[in-house]
Amino acid sequence: MTPVLAWAVEPGLWLDGGRLRPQARGAVDMLATADAHGLVPQDYNAAALREAFAQASTPGADTVLLADFDQRLTTAMQRYLSDLHGGRVDPRSIHERYDVASGVAFDAAAYLREAVASNRLAEAVRAAEPALPTYRQLQAALGRYRALDAGAWQTPLPPVAGNKLAPGGTYAGLEGLTARLVTLGDLPHGTPVPERYEGVLVDGVKSFQERHGLEQDGVLGKRTLDQLNVPPARRARQIELALERLRWLPLLHGPRMIVVNVPEFVLRAYEIRDGQIDVKATMRVIVGKALDTRTPLFEEDMRFIEFSPYWNIPPSIARAETVPKLRRSPAYFEQQGLEFVTGTGQVIRTLSEANLDAVLRGQMRIRQRPGPKNALGDIKFVFPNNENIYLHHTPSPQLFKRDRRDFSHGCVRVEEPVALAKFVLQNAPEWNEARIRAAMEKGASSTIRLQEPVPVVIVYGTSLVKNGGRLYFFEDLYGHDKLLDAALKRPRRAPTVGAAGQGRVPVSIREGAPA
Repeated sequence: MTPVLAWAVEPGLWLDGGRLRPQARGAVDMLATADAHGLVPQDYNAAALREAFAQASTPGADTVLLADFDQRLTTAMQRYLSDLHGGRVDPRSIHERYDVASGVAFDAAAYLREAVASNRLAEAVRAAEPALPTYRQLQAALGRYRALDAGAWQTPLPPVAGNKLAPGGTYAGLEGLTARLVTLGDLPHGTPVPERYEGVLVDGVKSFQERHGLEQDGVLGKRTLDQLNVPPARRARQIELALERLRWLPLLHGPRMIVVNVPEFVLRAYEIRDGQIDVKATMRVIVGKALDTRTPLFEEDMRFIEFSPYWNIPPSIARAETVPKLRRSPAYFEQQGLEFVTGTGQVIRTLSEANLDAVLRGQMRIRQRPGPKNALGDIKFVFPNNENIYLHHTPSPQLFKRDRRDFSHGCVRVEEPVALAKFVLQNAPEWNEARIRAAMEKGASSTIRLQEPVPVVIVYGTSLVKNGGRLYFFEDLYGHDKLLDAALKRPRRAPTVGAAGQGRVPVSIREGAPA
């Protein structure tokens, strides 16, 4: 669960013999530069504290003034450390089904007291940040995007005739397009403006498309043009939201983890060694439809693998899709290898109106037998959760070739199930690749319990640094960034000294569609 901070002010934390400790200046400077983390200095009264510091630093400063400054700085630093360590917004307030365990509770008051006492405030504050390479990489990217010259965005790029410009065509916006790609780093400085859309300019567009989750065809279409029209300030905000999300996540609680980043449509399986991430497998995934079957965000432990699985069709899907289809096309029942299962476990392989009515009443369920048409493919990775979400293969692998891959009912389909199974079972040497494939192809369902559960975290990050330090942006597929942005803009409630609580933004925003 999210960490809890007691707002307990330590009297005289910044005072020594009636004078301010040297570390007080460092603390005030840290609060003033909180925006380097995508945080807001005003949340910590940074400007007022700088003025108060100047007054408290004068020789013979009044003891009441010193005590007041000491208390205000302590409260502000506790809030800053709490925000830096666990985030400014409670994720459960914007994702109602988001329940991520953060391990040991973070006591900002004790942490701050120890940092000041050991004269290691700067080191302690840095250690409170997420210890993730991508966090510091995004921090650096935030600074770069804030410093970008926005002049190239002052004049909108003109629309493309027919909404599609192929290499070799003419375009009135070549100068503006070249300027934007140079500013963003997709073309080198000094790149001349060509007479036609060709050559290095096409290469620059392909680079931009790769970094924005678009098909890398070099064609200037509507989706590419829309992304090119996003100004640097909006991208900087996107990075700030990604930093906030990283502060929520238990991504180093290893020793092994599987992380699915929904907007990126990518799964990564990695090990933690000496605090460093060693990625063992990366693969494309298919996630829930943005319109009505969104994949929820949560963390659970994978405990089972089911080979040649049955697909127990969820009642909602059976009512809305399967039963109506069977009434329209009865042959679908045999074609798809379907069967009915009663409440006592009896299997019925006869299609009838009475059985379909029993499904609608909740007295029977429909399941699909193992086989080449099974919707789960030939393997299912189970991490028990209230949403009945799992990882699985698919009989429709051609969908992995799409650049946007939200096609499922909420579960996550994986492109390389054998590689994932090898990662999950790497501590069970008897499960080599040949045995894994044989179990997948057997056609008879079997389940194994993992000796060591593997945490699975489903996350939502729309900006990321990868592939040698390149910055990538992804579409806000489910509108979660919009929710987080609104939550962060809400006024904060001032912490009550001595009372328990995070001081986080108290919001309650329902998502528009079920996950």
